[in-house]
Amino acid sequence: MIDLNVYNKLEPKKGRLLITEPFEESSYFQRSVVLLCEHNEDGSFGFVLNNYTDLDLSDFENLPQFETKIGLGGPVSAKNLYYIHTLGDKLSESIHITGNIYAGGNFEELKSLISASIIKKSEIRFFLGYSGWVSKQLNGELKQNAWLVADVENTEEIMDTSNSTLWEDSMKRQGGKYKAFAHFPKNPALN
Repeated sequence: MIDLNVYNKLEPKKGRLLITEPFEESSYFQRSVVLLCEHNEDGSFGFVLNNYTDLDLSDFENLPQFETKIGLGGPVSAKNLYYIHTLGDKLSESIHITGNIYAGGNFEELKSLISASIIKKSEIRFFLGYSGWVSKQLNGELKQNAWLVADVENTEEIMDTSNSTLWEDSMKRQGGKYKAFAHFPKNPALN
């Protein structure tokens, strides 16, 4: 028999992933993978990597046309646009997250890089809103086994907006019982 309790072996920290447990019923976070961009004593924030909107980037902040999917990063500040990227020094004021992934940066420079067609689709991801936790809130959710903490194993996967199986792939990589979780139906009662 499979033990349905998820126990974290890793502590949350900047640059790690949060993977929802398979029975999360929240419509927003159901089967979500979140990249943690900060985690400290004041709280945590990150972006949901596998939830999208149909909006176009040129609908925001006078940005030039750029063909990409816009993620729903979380329920906090859901009308604001955020971004992660692999541009490093090409975009000043960026904050290093993990590997070659950065968050934010100078917005005017970003618009210029997009207008000049210097940025590739695989180098930047945009999000409406973010996922946030006040001090100790995320730790409380982890104690309730709402999330599994995992290391980022593939930065290209983080930047890929075409991967529709990110949650399943992330669960499978954890091995053992988590591999079985990847195949659980969203609603076991309908099985």
